[in-house]
Amino acid sequence: MSTKDDAAGVGQLIGVTLDSADPVTLAEFYRRVTGWDVTYATDDLVVLGEGPVRPAVQRVGDHRRPEWPGPDKQLHLDFSVPDLANAEAMVLTFGATKPEFQPDSESFRVYLDPATGESRRSAL
Repeated sequence: MSTKDDAAGVGQLIGVTLDSADPVTLAEFYRRVTGWDVTYATDDLVVLGEGPVRPAVQRVGDHRRPEWPGPDKQLHLDFSVPDLANAEAMVLTFGATKPEFQPDSESFRVYLDPATGESRRSAL
């Protein structure tokens, strides 16, 4: 519960960083999904976009792959799209995979991103 003293917050969210065994591949996938430019890149860190919240992908050598569905999910990203079928065709060509289990394929669909060692869930 917030109080009058903390209603304005302490800080502003400026980024979301995804851990990955292969940040360059994973960032390229999300660059294609969002259309955002790469604004900073090394072998270990890639930053996308120039907005107030900038997503990044960083190398974690011993990154543990979560499973979908499963209890150890680490993060999922939700994207709004105008046409699910068209978006599905595109993300699959970008390297995503569509798991068999889909909790509500009429409202949204779950995909696994393509980076080596990754299985992060993204819902469209």
